[in-house]
Amino acid sequence: MELILIRHAEPVRIASGERGAGPVDPELTERGQEQAERLAAWFGHDPIDAVVSSPLQRAVDTAAPLATALGVDPIVVAGLVEYDAAADHYIPAEELKATQDARWDAMIAGRWEEFGGENPDEFRARLVPEFDAIVAAHAGERVAVVCHGGVINVYLAAVLGLDAHLWFEPAYTSVSRVLASGAGHRSLQTLNQTAHLDGRRDP
Repeated sequence: MELILIRHAEPVRIASGERGAGPVDPELTERGQEQAERLAAWFGHDPIDAVVSSPLQRAVDTAAPLATALGVDPIVVAGLVEYDAAADHYIPAEELKATQDARWDAMIAGRWEEFGGENPDEFRARLVPEFDAIVAAHAGERVAVVCHGGVINVYLAAVLGLDAHLWFEPAYTSVSRVLASGAGHRSLQTLNQTAHLDGRRDP
């Protein structure tokens, strides 16, 4: 079967305390909504059997247009949440990098607990079985999985046998493909595709 891993579209920036105490769950920006629509326009005519989504709002909002275009109901999988789902803020990683924020250094170094995240090794140990369950439930199918940059990084690192947790920067609504067999074989087919954001295709 084929896993089509899709990072969510651009979400709203939320600073600490901006929406009160506790975890934040940002929706998409206007540009993010356009990215989600472009994703749906490009892949909505493909032979995709199912759309799976993280329960976080930015993933749900990204998955919805694609699921509508395909005529399927999205399947929400709680275990696909991002490692920082409990954080009280959402600052895009590209902003953290550009401003040399201390949270960027902590993120790259794997000190995710410093900003409300999970331990990286525990995150990987939790995440890989979630994808194995999707593979087992959809034998012989093509499944789009709308999730998060950290989720995609960590799962593909496991597929490739890498020790690093965050090793590339997936673009918003980027597509990476994994071929998976019931016997446990996994192979990376494509990485970080974004053609749908710039072009159109005639179905």
